[in-house]
Amino acid sequence: RRGGPNGAGKSTMIKLLTGELKPDRGNTWKHPNMRFAYVAQHAFHHLEKHLDKTPNEYIQWRYAGGEDKEGLLTENKMLTAEEKERMQAAQKIQTADGTIEQRVVEEILNRRKSKNAYEYEIKWVGMGTDKNSFLERDQLVEMGFEKMVNRFDEREALRLGTSGKALTAKEVEKALGNMGLEAEFATHNRIKGLSGGQKVKTVLAAAMWEDPHILVLDEPTNYLDRDSLGALAAAIREYEGGVIMISHNQEFTKALCTETWICEKGRLRREGEMFTEDTKLEDPNSMSTIGDGTEAPKVVSDSFGNAIKVTQKKKLTGKELKKYKKLKEARRKRGEEVSASEDEEW
Repeated sequence: RRGGPNGAGKSTMIKLLTGELKPDRGNTWKHPNMRFAYVAQHAFHHLEKHLDKTPNEYIQWRYAGGEDKEGLLTENKMLTAEEKERMQAAQKIQTADGTIEQRVVEEILNRRKSKNAYEYEIKWVGMGTDKNSFLERDQLVEMGFEKMVNRFDEREALRLGTSGKALTAKEVEKALGNMGLEAEFATHNRIKGLSGGQKVKTVLAAAMWEDPHILVLDEPTNYLDRDSLGALAAAIREYEGGVIMISHNQEFTKALCTETWICEKGRLRREGEMFTEDTKLEDPNSMSTIGDGTEAPKVVSDSFGNAIKVTQKKKLTGKELKKYKKLKEARRKRGEEVSASEDEEW
């Protein structure tokens, strides 16, 4: 959960996490297979240009072609004129026999996992596929192809997230039904004729179609009635992914969130449980001892000077460890690469 007054930087933090914005200093990193889903504070904005579609048609349109079209419209995905010019320029490439050639990138066709990162198969303009090359991500980024690489990664992440379900009217209708929108409204009524609650269910079903690892809800209490909030709370408790909520409604978020990130005056402070996967990762210096021998909260600072208040350390119980292993196994079955430690992925 994220809290703080208006203008404190909550939405900016979310945009940094999802990659919509780049930091002025430092770097943000996410695993190439990570899937974020975002439901905006003004949830209806997702549907403004699709009022003549049915909810079923909207979701099919949004994910047709193996990409989330809504995500492609964000500023960080659009190529500038300078970027287009740089991508069309010839690159000096060393071939397998050691010679240097000038080649122009046509597209990324595939990727493979190397020891520490992904390598991407490049098709060159005017050359057959037998001349394709595998280049590392860092090399492509240095050449000016970061957005192309990111787009390819997102397509692969979406493919992994939607494996096992087809983008058909029947499957989409089922997904909308799971969100509480009956077939009559999901497939046979246009969005412009739906109630506010039905539109929100459409937006949530669309966000969940890709089976995200992290669901971001911006002020969910603004656009849901009490009954719908109760249903959302129950769904969040059962959800095996992560949920980030930006909210001023402490009653709602405290019942669900184990950790709070508070934005004030451009600074970030964390409070709540510090979750770790296993006891080997615990920092013995994270808690201090008071007179009666009990552990007291300790305030530490990160490399940016943000205060982090650690009020509780949590070890995985047997039940939580079982749930965690079940989640990893489900990801393996979807074709995702899961390391033994998960350190490189999370």
